[in-house]
Amino acid sequence: MGIIHQPPSVLPIVAIFSRHEDAFERIKPPLELLWGKVALESDLFPFEQTNYYEASMGASLKKQLLAFLPLIDPVRLAEMKIQSNALEEDVARNGNFADSRPINIDPGYVDLGKLVLASSKDFAHRIYLQQGIFAEITLFYSKGAWRDHPWTFPDYRESTYHSFLNQCREIVFRERKIGNVKIS
Repeated sequence: MGIIHQPPSVLPIVAIFSRHEDAFERIKPPLELLWGKVALESDLFPFEQTNYYEASMGASLKKQLLAFLPLIDPVRLAEMKIQSNALEEDVARNGNFADSRPINIDPGYVDLGKLVLASSKDFAHRIYLQQGIFAEITLFYSKGAWRDHPWTFPDYRESTYHSFLNQCREIVFRERKIGNVKIS
């Protein structure tokens, strides 16, 4: 019989995409209230791998990745997805944007060995968490590099994302070493 242990704390992240560049800055303060201080942010990347979101969000989407401190308990992933959905709805209602969905906020976390993203959609490769939220191991870290699965979204296969995620791994390692974790 295995001994049950509390999992190590993880680095909360979000992927934000929108065609409205001001939406990226406007969403950071509410995200920080929920998940901690922004510790790392990527540049804005063109999000051109699919036109799936064009009908509700418009064309010429950009994407940005953010990581937050302190580290958190991974059990919070479902809560993060529910909170991000509420923020998206609030921006759609009160943000004075013409699009029905002006911003998309996809939360997840980085651990030393994996990137896990939350989803409200079930598929064969996703595990149910709670309250209609599922988890997916989008990438895994092996032999010094990020590796994808057949289901990994095309943008997460790109080296620019991997560079950001490598920096996230460094933060996780450093924060665990100094014991900077949030118990929640």
